[in-house]
Amino acid sequence: MRLTALLLGGCLWLWSAEVRLTVDQLVSFITSSIQLGHSDKRVADYLKNVILTERLDARVVEELQRRGAGPRTLDELEKLRERSKNLPPPGGRRDQPEPPPLPPPGPEEQQRIIERVRQYALEYTRRLPDFICLEVTRRYVDPTGLEFWRHVDTVTARLTYFEQREEYRVVLINDRPVDMSIEELEGSTSTGEFGTMLREIFEPRTETTFRWERWGKLRGRITHVYSYFVRKDRSNWTITYQKRLHTIPAYRGLVYIDRDTLQVLRVTLEAVDIDPEFPVREARTTLDYDYVDIGGQQYLLPLRFVMQMREAKLLVKNEVEFRNYRKFAADAVIKFETPEPLPEEVVTEQPVQPQRQK
Repeated sequence: MRLTALLLGGCLWLWSAEVRLTVDQLVSFITSSIQLGHSDKRVADYLKNVILTERLDARVVEELQRRGAGPRTLDELEKLRERSKNLPPPGGRRDQPEPPPLPPPGPEEQQRIIERVRQYALEYTRRLPDFICLEVTRRYVDPTGLEFWRHVDTVTARLTYFEQREEYRVVLINDRPVDMSIEELEGSTSTGEFGTMLREIFEPRTETTFRWERWGKLRGRITHVYSYFVRKDRSNWTITYQKRLHTIPAYRGLVYIDRDTLQVLRVTLEAVDIDPEFPVREARTTLDYDYVDIGGQQYLLPLRFVMQMREAKLLVKNEVEFRNYRKFAADAVIKFETPEPLPEEVVTEQPVQPQRQK
């Protein structure tokens, strides 16, 4: 079946009339188009003739974005998602009724959740203990722009968080001992993942607009998923090119909020309205948090941070993991070695399964 779907995707360019597709056929078509290097405009133009036979969910669109679908393609996918919202789910069986989905919270409850999370985000760094950990950054490039990633290097740094300040010191590059500051490191880097991103989104002066989207599930926890948008004139997200050019774009993304604790488990950012003369044309990040034991207490701390940028066809990606958290002390010991990457299922969103009534 998969081979058939891929072949179908390759032939669809020949048709100009309306075409009916399942969600699986749509995903196979766009994935093969990305792999074959078809232009974003070409894919988007084709999608204008597509009629879906099943409901297209936001998670599928997000996955296609992660695989490399371009902005025009994503715009057409959003239109398809809206037009298919009343259709049955992919592969849905009609001989047995599906259990009703979890109902969304009402408007007042949605606002209450945002205000609770706002308070949490603004106080987040003040509640953290002093600690040290390893920050492991695996850096990748792809000069083709098709997400055929080539591993460049692995950088391991000692991260010290003391009195609400972060300090980074590179200790290994490709498992070779070094001693340098993060500023001395060539290539793409990132800092400030421990609260700056979250705080900027929820600062009242940022005037972020939020909208409840759906239920999600991360690491076994049911989450509220909110979309958000920050205007350019309220943004403080700075993108730097070769340490000399800077721009501040508008941005949008998703916030995953633990249903039970109202703490943030994931936040995504995607730059929009980038200055046309700026070399970086696309920039997006995803930051995952997880619960960590430090000194016998549980804290929600960064787990993984993924940054991806595009300059013309050149793609760069950093996958950053935070490992081996320890309470900060003069005699604290941390082993400087590069751990294996986190299993992908740890950071993959799971489907929310409504339970049937007994």
